[in-house]
Amino acid sequence: MSFTLEQLRGFVAVAEEGNFGRAAARLRITQPPLSRQVQKLERALEVELLVRTPRAVLLTPAGEAFLPEARRMLSLAAAAPITARNAARGTSGTLRIGFTAISALTVLGTWIRTIAQHLPSVELTLTEMVSRDQIDALLAGDIHVGLARGVPASEVLETRRVHAESLILACPRGHALAELGRPPSLVDISSHDVVNYAPVAARYLQELVISCFHGAGVEPRYVQQVGQVHSLLALVDAGVGVGLVPRSAARLRLPNLAFTEIAGLRPDIVETHCVWRSAHNNPALESLLRLTEPAP
Repeated sequence: MSFTLEQLRGFVAVAEEGNFGRAAARLRITQPPLSRQVQKLERALEVELLVRTPRAVLLTPAGEAFLPEARRMLSLAAAAPITARNAARGTSGTLRIGFTAISALTVLGTWIRTIAQHLPSVELTLTEMVSRDQIDALLAGDIHVGLARGVPASEVLETRRVHAESLILACPRGHALAELGRPPSLVDISSHDVVNYAPVAARYLQELVISCFHGAGVEPRYVQQVGQVHSLLALVDAGVGVGLVPRSAARLRLPNLAFTEIAGLRPDIVETHCVWRSAHNNPALESLLRLTEPAP
């Protein structure tokens, strides 16, 4: 079965006008080539689409069924070049974004609003995953860009810092560290049970917390290890210990949680990077990177 767009346009025009002469005038052609187009279409479909009567041209049952499909095919054909041009310009297409739970509270919302405003035809797929899994997903082609921490140096990946924040202390309400009348130091904190991060699932935060305490010359007692910041907060809320969390985690309120500053820590110690494949061929990703590029 083979037919052309011209044959579809001819059939639709005749069906809508009910007359070959008016349809030919609408298409700015003469009537004989229009009749040949419709006949070729009928031969390709192996059905009769139109019936001539003295007063009008009528649709057969097959023609009635085929008319909406013909209109749909013509609409798709008209939209296809626009879709292709938009995809090439990066204003349409798809973006698969991986993100950590905490980056959802900081960077991701801004990205979603930017895409909605400037790239409304881009289809988004958002997947929460830890940083390590994001790297694997990028290398496998399962996501286009990630919002991650502790991204290893690689010849195939590019990174850009998109957010930096401090570490603060999460502790149960009424805890001694929250009642000092001043921000506790790492030395103060080290005398209490500390919930830390798991070395595989949350390697970046685990190493950061350990290095902070080492830098202060102290070694706390780590009582539990977790893979996610919200899991650490749940344990602190339950009274298991205290924990160091990114400042943005203070937005995650639980009934028994209190947050306090930590004396002596850099304000930009926790970094979030966006990471993508150097050799990607996704114009929509290029548009997002351009739109979110920091001002010089």
